[in-house]
Amino acid sequence: MPAPVEEEEAKPPTREEKVEEEEIVEERVYTVPLGKCWIAPPNRRASRALRIIRSFVIKHMKLEGRGEEEEEEEEPKTLVIDNEVNERVWGRGVQRPPRKIRIRAAKDKDGNITVYLAEGD
Repeated sequence: MPAPVEEEEAKPPTREEKVEEEEIVEERVYTVPLGKCWIAPPNRRASRALRIIRSFVIKHMKLEGRGEEEEEEEEPKTLVIDNEVNERVWGRGVQRPPRKIRIRAAKDKDGNITVYLAEGD
């Protein structure tokens, strides 16, 4: 009786494999302080924390094309925040976001930035 042959199923690519395919030009790890989001009313703290993360990354990774008119018909640069970062901020609810968060920001060759949780977090 022959042994059953197990077929290898095509697994969807993991997050790390997707990042490697994008040809990362620059990658940095930051600790973003979120203390200022606690100044906001309790029902707006988590959303303010995400706005703080977005502005921090735009400033430190020098995302171009934000707020400036470009003469070329070039596609605008984008900033994508990974779902894991969003879940970490909203994990304890809207009223109690973390005081700080470690993120990994990766810029690809087109100038688009993707924000992930730092390794080990």
